Amino acid sequence: MNFFMYSNVNTVGIIGYGNFGKFLYELGQRFFPGVEFRVHSRRFDPDHKTFFDLKTAAQSDVVILCDGISEYEERMKAVLEHALAETILIDVATVKKHTSDLCQKYCDGRRYISTHPMFGPVSYQKHKGNIDGFRIVVTDYALKNNTYQLLKEKFASFGFNIIEMTADEHDERLAETLFLTHYIGQSIVKAGFERTKIDTLSFQFLMDAVESVKDDKKLFEDVYNFNPYCKAAVKRLHAAQEEVFQGLQ
Repeated sequence: MNFFMYSNVNTVGIIGYGNFGKFLYELGQRFFPGVEFRVHSRRFDPDHKTFFDLKTAAQSDVVILCDGISEYEERMKAVLEHALAETILIDVATVKKHTSDLCQKYCDGRRYISTHPMFGPVSYQKHKGNIDGFRIVVTDYALKNNTYQLLKEKFASFGFNIIEMTADEHDERLAETLFLTHYIGQSIVKAGFERTKIDTLSFQFLMDAVESVKDDKKLFEDVYNFNPYCKAAVKRLHAAQEEVFQGLQ
């Protein structure tokens, strides 16, 4: 059964048109061609085809909040000023405890779902658009259970792998996986290391990871500031690096 048809979802608002907002718009065109997508971005004037004013985008059946983590509270409140009572708000932020708390604080009585898609435009391109096995983490929701189950089934039918965990567990794991990838990637860029003609396969994999995150400096900083587990992960890494370095002396 088509979740969007079942739930009378005809319009989806995307708030924010950075790398991930643009990517979600592309995915929406692919998987839901019959749905109208309304993008709101402060960088683009409304053309009433792709880009819309905030009120119009916020009054969609589903609204996906894609703005930066540091702006999430401000933008969520702005959206909810205009959103319809039956609108479903979807949080796709990279940190989950902070944004889940915001959903619980401001969406009282409203429908929402807190998720983190564990992929982006770079991984999508590297897999040539094949999304089989791409993970979507769900940490919290305020939906009727049958609606949530239909949503899960719909995205699973596309090939996505839905993983459920608490927001705190997500943030702890993310600090030791994705954040470390960003941290090492930013360090390699800062140090000026680049690909060469004699790269080993392992170095190619390392540089693939670096290139997938090197342009997300604002996201990197926001995750560090809003995920309480990142500081401990960085300290562990630095201590281990110092121990390895001392072992070479």
